[in-house]
Amino acid sequence: MRNLLLIGVLLVVLGIAGLIVQNVTFTETKQVLNVGPLQLRAEEQHNVPIPTIAGLVAVIAGLGMIFAARRSS
Repeated sequence: MRNLLLIGVLLVVLGIAGLIVQNVTFTETKQVLNVGPLQLRAEEQHNVPIPTIAGLVAVIAGLGMIFAARRSS
């Protein structure tokens, strides 16, 4: 049951982090043109939103796992 407790704590932490951080942003470098020694690259910035409901579900599921692990011990 210790694994269940650890997974529950991890879900709660990730859920709270998902509620605090609304968007994850990363930059991707793409090679647009490659002609001999000439290379042309473009950077494209991506923004991935984290839904609030996903953070809430993770927190609730994590708390449920923690209580279930403590109850069975």
